[in-house]
Amino acid sequence: MTIEKTLFAAADKMRGSMDPGEYKHVALGLLFLRYISIAFQRKYDELLPEGQEVAEDVDEYMADGIFWVPEAARWRTLSAQSKDPKIGVKVDDAMRAIEAENDQLK
Repeated sequence: MTIEKTLFAAADKMRGSMDPGEYKHVALGLLFLRYISIAFQRKYDELLPEGQEVAEDVDEYMADGIFWVPEAARWRTLSAQSKDPKIGVKVDDAMRAIEAENDQLK
């Protein structure tokens, strides 16, 4: 089985009875969240040797064109809560928090 078929099969299983037109918004939102989380985490790991205060400085990320991701919206935080029945609400809250912290997303 090719990677494409595997990914589509997984997406169909996760989608369940949701309309494909609606599901694309969910899938794209999660992809966006994962993408910005990876970029954020790389920069965070780069800055951490300089100290926690430097690693949590929003300006350090903005200077490199990286979105600031609040703690509650970070992928590692959300993935640790993935079994929580309210994970959908938490993801929605995470997206709102990211938008609130990054004016260019409004």
